[in-house]
Amino acid sequence: MRIDIITVLPELLKSPFEASILKRAIEADLVEVHFHNLRDFTTDNYKSIDDTQFGGGAGMVMMVEPIDKCISALKAERDYDEVIYMTPDGETLKQGIANQLSLKENIIILCGHYKGVDQRVRDHFITREISIGDYVLSGGELGAAVLCDAIIRLIPGVLGNETSALTDSFQDNLLAPPIYTKPRDYKGWKVPELLFNGNFPEIEKWREEQAYLRTKERRPDLLDE
Repeated sequence: MRIDIITVLPELLKSPFEASILKRAIEADLVEVHFHNLRDFTTDNYKSIDDTQFGGGAGMVMMVEPIDKCISALKAERDYDEVIYMTPDGETLKQGIANQLSLKENIIILCGHYKGVDQRVRDHFITREISIGDYVLSGGELGAAVLCDAIIRLIPGVLGNETSALTDSFQDNLLAPPIYTKPRDYKGWKVPELLFNGNFPEIEKWREEQAYLRTKERRPDLLDE
């Protein structure tokens, strides 16, 4: 998989990809992540990528021309499955979206800024708009990092145990059940005895029941889905 991220703040984005699982995935050639500074595609001496709104109003708007030049340059080199715009009014990122995108080969992610992008960018270049929640950040970079993490960890070979991702919360519209590790008894707080009986079908049934109960208590909306 190759992910190309268009941003005005590449230095803000790079650090998450220089540590932990994302770094290992890149070093193992399981994914390529490239950062493209939008100011490199401007034509004026000030490297302007934004301007005032037509019709008046507060806030600056990212201009269509630099974005067009950047996306067109990338598309001249390869075909892309998705051109994603990170925006608060996009579809909310859920596990199912991450699952879908992890199967793609080439993705462009455009990070918004200011009041957003000229509508013509959304009309003519963007294939999918994604939000990481109902709140506004100062830019789309952190959202792009979240999206990349959610996608990349699903690529075969990235996690040490590939079945781990399949048992994460939200994979089956349920939250994950309680989990335990050593010590078996800590300050009198004991691990359920059932987990030690070696009856794995019974243990799996217990985990499914606990996942359902936890979801019903904390996120009943997931059960409606």
